[in-house]
Amino acid sequence: MLFQNYSVPSKKGHVASVLRGSALSLLAAFALVSCSAPSDEAAKPAAAKSASAAPALPAEAKGVPQRVRLMTQEQYSNSLGYIFGPDLRVDTRFAPMRRTEGLLANGAAFAGVTAAQLEQYQRTASLVSGAVVDAEHRDFLIPCKPKDEKAADAACATKFLTATGRLLYRKPLPKEKVQAVVAEANAGAEKLKDFYAGLSAALEGMLLSPDVLFITDTYEADPQHKGKLRLDAYSLAHRLSFFLWNAAPDDAMIKAAETGEINTPKGREKIVNMMLASPRLETGMRAFFDDMMAFDDFNNLAKDAAIYPAFTGVTVADAREQTLRTIINHLITENKDYRDLYTTRETFMSQALAAIYGVSATPGWTPYTFPENSGRAGIMTHVSFLAVHSHPGRSSPTLRGKALRELLLCQPVPRPPANVDFSALNNPKAEHRTQRDRVNFHLENPVCAGCHKITDPMGLAMEQFDGAGVYRLTEKGFPIDPSGALDGKSFQNAIGLATALHDHPALTSCLVKRVYSYGTGGPTGRDDVPLLNYLNTRFAEEGYRLPDLLRTITLSPTFSEVIPPAVNEKAGEKTASAEQSIAAKVN
Repeated sequence: MLFQNYSVPSKKGHVASVLRGSALSLLAAFALVSCSAPSDEAAKPAAAKSASAAPALPAEAKGVPQRVRLMTQEQYSNSLGYIFGPDLRVDTRFAPMRRTEGLLANGAAFAGVTAAQLEQYQRTASLVSGAVVDAEHRDFLIPCKPKDEKAADAACATKFLTATGRLLYRKPLPKEKVQAVVAEANAGAEKLKDFYAGLSAALEGMLLSPDVLFITDTYEADPQHKGKLRLDAYSLAHRLSFFLWNAAPDDAMIKAAETGEINTPKGREKIVNMMLASPRLETGMRAFFDDMMAFDDFNNLAKDAAIYPAFTGVTVADAREQTLRTIINHLITENKDYRDLYTTRETFMSQALAAIYGVSATPGWTPYTFPENSGRAGIMTHVSFLAVHSHPGRSSPTLRGKALRELLLCQPVPRPPANVDFSALNNPKAEHRTQRDRVNFHLENPVCAGCHKITDPMGLAMEQFDGAGVYRLTEKGFPIDPSGALDGKSFQNAIGLATALHDHPALTSCLVKRVYSYGTGGPTGRDDVPLLNYLNTRFAEEGYRLPDLLRTITLSPTFSEVIPPAVNEKAGEKTASAEQSIAAKVN
């Protein structure tokens, strides 16, 4: 990994610190702003004449509020990899988002930035800018050479910073902005007697810009719908790219925004089809399902080594990867029915997981199909689900049932009251021989029964898998009863649960809701119900295929429609952009 042992050149430190102070102040102020104003003239594309093509929608369907979102760590890393090359990997950790309506990505719309985080962004920017200009990378990342490496070269700096800035800012930079960053590079080069140190300092300042770190919706009047607003072409490119590819838009998308092609029906359809056919769709959908399945819980997963000696750190990493590989292969590569993901026995196997599953495996990842007598069907019988939603030393029907409700069916389970009696679980009586016996204590307790009735009957169907996900028929020598029920439908084991999930209407409606909120950058509300109902109908008509759902959402007019801000502006008066407003406050 490129930055693990990389040290920043010290001679650019003074100039960089000056730029850093200004940029960090601007970034701190920007983090307090919740939305931006209409896009200014400099940011508008050359032509944007018609609304996006889409199938008919219900008249009451609306767009989404204007949003400002903090770029996630993975989006930042992916974007830098596209701009500077795949070997550019940032050894850093951004602060986690707050999970909102089931997704961490929704929390990005409400994320603030602390002083400690600002310093982390600065460190990352310094590492990146230092690596870009070092002797190992400059020859293929910088498209020109200075006349004198010990002096400023405005022409070469302009060529590099204009092209790089266009990708970092996700739109062409105004002439004045280019002149400003080139002047910074020249000043640094003259002071430090090093062209590349000056260029690095200017690049570091750009990487700290709020317009780089934040994904800001800017809008304009919709020429086809009087009185309505839509994302401008660049913001539409941002929304599409961060949704489908989990990275900033590439050069082709920026060009489509420059010309206004992306805001025409044919142009938008062309861009969407290109993105859905790209290998980068896998990156975007892996990010979505990793978020939807709450796989960030793997970061804190630990098992009692005395009870589960075969469950190691490698097991944790491979369990996450197994399920993501299964999802992408099923939904993207083979374009199969989403519901079948919860009944399929087809998956992939690694050597580390083979020990848990009790099978043989060759090195690397290989396709694998669970036999009918394995007790497994669907991704909720993968180690990833079973181990994460268990305790360090035992299984948990309650945690598993709660996860099924919240993650897959979008049905929140209330938090337990503060005075819950856990004695039957922590110190079970002799007659409480299995987990079923112990959790029945909660079902008999009126204080607990309300919540446990909607979690435990489905969680108990997975009791033939221990806390590490190993299949078993007994618990401490006593036979396990894996029968259960889901909303009135009874079954005998996890295979029956898989079928019940497959047929549950909330399974597909939950996915639609999650995908739509993920793509539009924030949680849904009551006003979104007509649109979500429409998307559910379309999803069913298209055979529950994910790529078709993605196409329907991204070609829908609501995907780019902006709900007018709550605060009205005076007629004919334009509000300054967010960055201009903040800069005025800072200065």
